[in-house]
Amino acid sequence: MGESVAMPPRKPEFDQVWPTFAIAQEGVVARRQLIHAGLTPGVARREVVARRWRRLHDGIYATFTGPVPDQAQVWAAVLRAGPGAAASHRTALWLWGVIDKRPEVIEVAIPQNRRVAGGKGLRLHRMRGLVTLTHPVAQPPRLRVESAVLAATHDAETAGTVVDLTLRATQRRLTTASRLLAAQKIWPRHRWRALLIEILSEAQDGVASALELRYAQAVERAHGLPRGRRNSSDPRGTGVGNRYRDVHYEDFGLIVELDGREAHPIDEAFRDLHRDNAAVVANQRTLRYGWRDATVLSCEAAEQVIAVLKLQGWTGEPTRCGPSCRLGMIQPMP
Repeated sequence: MGESVAMPPRKPEFDQVWPTFAIAQEGVVARRQLIHAGLTPGVARREVVARRWRRLHDGIYATFTGPVPDQAQVWAAVLRAGPGAAASHRTALWLWGVIDKRPEVIEVAIPQNRRVAGGKGLRLHRMRGLVTLTHPVAQPPRLRVESAVLAATHDAETAGTVVDLTLRATQRRLTTASRLLAAQKIWPRHRWRALLIEILSEAQDGVASALELRYAQAVERAHGLPRGRRNSSDPRGTGVGNRYRDVHYEDFGLIVELDGREAHPIDEAFRDLHRDNAAVVANQRTLRYGWRDATVLSCEAAEQVIAVLKLQGWTGEPTRCGPSCRLGMIQPMP
């Protein structure tokens, strides 16, 4: 067995330099930062050999041992991509809180004229005008939330993902439909541009979830129903707990509640029952629909809503959603 090599002790000035930026970067530093701070190129290698630091990417080091937290991994990827780089796409959405779990692949945007080799678990995107798309102060550096939404939805494989990410950002009040509509003007070749404009126009009207959007399109609008008020408050206090109604046909005393879950927990089911009973006392009828009703059974749902609206005084004429529409052909349940 070979003899262990004694490592020279750290010089005091070394410990005074690297923590100044390592602390702000979740303990991650780049070799170029160390050199710029006046340290020699070999200091990082010495720390790795001494097992005080660990190498994350070429020239990027964690100044600690043990597991590397998610934020530190993002910092490592951004530093690996060089000055001006920024977390992008779904990684930026995670940092902003639009999505709850950090994607396995970290996505980073780099200036259009830069060439950087990728790496395992790292995806790079060359973007024109990156400076204007990047938030000026957020750390780790990341795309503005609007730019991140547009970048991630451009690469989305399905319309459902576009709807989900866009409405998550607005529903969580991390941006607004107006700001997203303004931002999309600089993405003229966005893959889902028409859908985005439609979603954001709906969001401006108060639609707050993908299910609400589906109901508005496939049930209400497709069948010529009057336009309900979205996410309105309940000034008469007929609600219990949450005083906001998903869709409220105020002139006809009808409330439509939309829930994408298969079933409520017991306590929530009781709360909903209590709220519905209170609505009946206030002469407000309530209908409840989920995803299956707003998609596969949209004609049946429309038939029920129309029946209640007419009982409550609506004199309008519904329309068929298409040649195969089942409106008017549905037998009432015994």
